[in-house]
Amino acid sequence: MSKTYSISELANEFDVTTRSIRFYEDQELLHPSRRGQTRVYSSKDRVRLKLTLRGKRLGFSLAEIRELFELWDETRSGSEKQLHLMLSKISERRAALEQQMKDITMVQLELESAEIRCRQALEELHQKLEEEERSADSRKTANPKGASTSATMH
Repeated sequence: MSKTYSISELANEFDVTTRSIRFYEDQELLHPSRRGQTRVYSSKDRVRLKLTLRGKRLGFSLAEIRELFELWDETRSGSEKQLHLMLSKISERRAALEQQMKDITMVQLELESAEIRCRQALEELHQKLEEEERSADSRKTANPKGASTSATMH
C-alpha cells in the first residue's frame, strides 16, 4: 500500500495553508480520496501539489498547470505533446519576464530623470528664496525702520 497524507501533513511539508490545498482541489489539480469527512492524499497528489507550487513560482497560471497535468494523465509517462507544451509555456514565460525587465529598466530611467528634474527645481527654488531674502535684507538696511521716504521729500 502506498503512503498517504493528511491535508495538515501536506500543508506543513510545503508551508501552505490547508485552505490553499482545498482551493487546488477545487481547481481540479488534486484529487484526494475520502474516508468519511477526511481527505486522504496519495503520493501522486503530493507530487502534483509540489509541481503546482513550483509552477506558480515560475509564473504559470493554475489553468496552465492543470493543462499540463491533463496531458500527463493521458499517458503513463507523459508525452511528446506535453513536453512541447511545457517548452512553449517556458518560452512564453521567459519572453514575458524579459519584457518586464525591459519595462522595469525604462521605469527606472524615467524615475531617475524625474528625480534629477525635481532636485534641480528644488535647488532653483532655494536659490530664488535666498535671493529674495538678501534683497529684503538690503532694503531694510537701506531704509531703516521709522525713516519715512515722504519726510525726505518735504
